[in-house]
Amino acid sequence: MASEITIIGDRFMMADAFSDAIEKACGGEHRIRSLEFPWPDEPMEHGYAKPGLDGLKEYMGDPDEVVRFIGESEIFVTHLAPLSDEMMAQLPNLKFVAVSRGGPVNIDMEAARKRDIRVVNVPGRNASAVAEFTIGAILAETRLIRVGHEALRKGEWRGDLYRADRTGRELNEMTVGVIGYGNIGTRVVPLLRAFGSRVLVCDPYVQLSAEDLKAGVEQVDLPTLLEQSDVVTLHARVTPETTRFIDAGAFARMKPGSLFVNTARGPMVDYNALYDALVSGHLGGAMLETFAIEPPPEEWPLLQLPNVTLTPHIAGASVRTVTYAAEQAAEEVRRFLSGKPPINPC
Repeated sequence: MASEITIIGDRFMMADAFSDAIEKACGGEHRIRSLEFPWPDEPMEHGYAKPGLDGLKEYMGDPDEVVRFIGESEIFVTHLAPLSDEMMAQLPNLKFVAVSRGGPVNIDMEAARKRDIRVVNVPGRNASAVAEFTIGAILAETRLIRVGHEALRKGEWRGDLYRADRTGRELNEMTVGVIGYGNIGTRVVPLLRAFGSRVLVCDPYVQLSAEDLKAGVEQVDLPTLLEQSDVVTLHARVTPETTRFIDAGAFARMKPGSLFVNTARGPMVDYNALYDALVSGHLGGAMLETFAIEPPPEEWPLLQLPNVTLTPHIAGASVRTVTYAAEQAAEEVRRFLSGKPPINPC
């Protein structure tokens, strides 16, 4: 039996990527309607308390427009469109929602469960992209790639970076601490192993894989990781426990001259404390991909420091992330249409 499937994509998770994947997985007999929002060319909402959208995070779209577009459809596939309790109340036919992201933060999950609307997501959709980016971020700092680039763009030939007292260090002589051993952390670790690094992992909720244990990866507590690592890279999730847990005390425990990398989420870091640690010279540098406020204010002090590399939250952005997420969402739609249980229920 043919079903109506509505898709709201954007300029990253394109509507065509969803529709092509769904047609391939489910056949062409279903009616597919699609809409595209202008993110990332226009910013999404990050707040928690917009009227009618309380508790939703990282979403884009006017609720009335979204409701009108979904209409009578049973199946809705999206990346950023919000779905609140009030919106679901206006969508009595809606039975299934596929969200092409690691967490359904743009969906009111309590309301969905109350209304028996099945929600699925795509955990780890960008894990490979972020893991690769993390290695690049570390190398940009440890091998002075960013420093050399910035100087040469200004017409400065930094031959002094070849001096033994100024040049960078190789990963094969460094200890790297990985905080968080989930979808991304478990991919970062073998990449670091390939460079010959000593790798420490802190995650109190997960045990190391047999392969990583055999390769000599060590699971330690957070103080040990901070004290022994030349590079600390953050891959945990934001929870009440981890909010601002990388604070002044954490930075004080880190080795003098060490490097801090955050390709995870901004709220886990006390950025004022990081600024102080960088200005004092206790930390050698930082690589920041995510921030407490995005985009950060133009006057933000960390933007002015010479020992910081910054990127605009792009670690998870890759062509493969798009195709993989669309394929996984399409498979969930196929399973729903076939009466099969979901792979990644929320």
